[in-house]
Amino acid sequence: MRVRAITFDLDDTLWPIAPAMRHAEQRLQDFLQMHCPRSAAAYPIEAMRALRDRVAVDHPRLAHDFSAQRRLSLQTALLPHGYDDGHVEAAFAAFYAARNEVQCYADSLPALQRLAARYPLAAITNGNADLAAIGLDHFFRFSLYASDFGTAKPAPAIFHAACAQFDLAPAEVLHVGDDPALDVIGAHRAGLRCAWLNRTPASWSTLLPPDQTESGAIEPDLIVRDLAELADMLDSFANAA
Repeated sequence: MRVRAITFDLDDTLWPIAPAMRHAEQRLQDFLQMHCPRSAAAYPIEAMRALRDRVAVDHPRLAHDFSAQRRLSLQTALLPHGYDDGHVEAAFAAFYAARNEVQCYADSLPALQRLAARYPLAAITNGNADLAAIGLDHFFRFSLYASDFGTAKPAPAIFHAACAQFDLAPAEVLHVGDDPALDVIGAHRAGLRCAWLNRTPASWSTLLPPDQTESGAIEPDLIVRDLAELADMLDSFANAA
C-alpha cells in the first residue's frame, strides 16, 4: 500500500469522547448554578442532555454543526428564564473549554509524532474539538470541520476536499477512524484508503450498518487495535517498498 498522506478522525480516535463530554456537562452545570440558577434548576445535567438531543432532532439542518446545536440548546434553556445572549455565550464558553480538556489515549501522541515525521497529516471531523486548545494542532497541516465545510462525514465531498488540499489523488491518502460508517465506509466510497481503529473486541461484520452488510462489499484496508500498531504497519510498508 502506497500512502502519501493521512487524515484522522478525532473523537474516539485520538481520545475517548464520553469522559470529555461528561466533564463538559458538569462544568456547564456548575456555571449555570453560579450564574443562571433558574435555568440550572430547570435543566440539571440529564435534562440539558435531553434538550440537546431534542434540538438535534428538531433542527436537522444543524446536523453537521455541534456548536450551533449547543448554542441553540442554551438559548432554549436560558432565554425563557430571563437570561440574555451574553449569558448564553458565557455558558457555551464554559462548556466548550471543558469539552477540549481531553485525555488522549496513551498511544496517540507517540504515534502522531512518528507519523508526522513521515507523512503530512490532517484532521477530518464531524465534531467541534479545537486542536489548538488541546495542544495537538502542530501535528496537522490542516483540519476540516463539518461545521465549517457544510457537509459531514460520510459524504465524499469532505474527504475529497482534504485530498485536494494535499494535492493528492484519493487513493494516495489513508483515512484513520473508529466509526465503521462515517470513517471507513465514507472514506472507501470517496476513493481513499481506510484504516479502522478498533479498540474493542468487536469484529468488523458485527459493527457494519445493516444496509452495508450485503455481500460484505466494503472492508477496511487496515484494521488496527491502536495507533502504535498503525505506525508499525506503515513503517513496514515503507521499508518494504
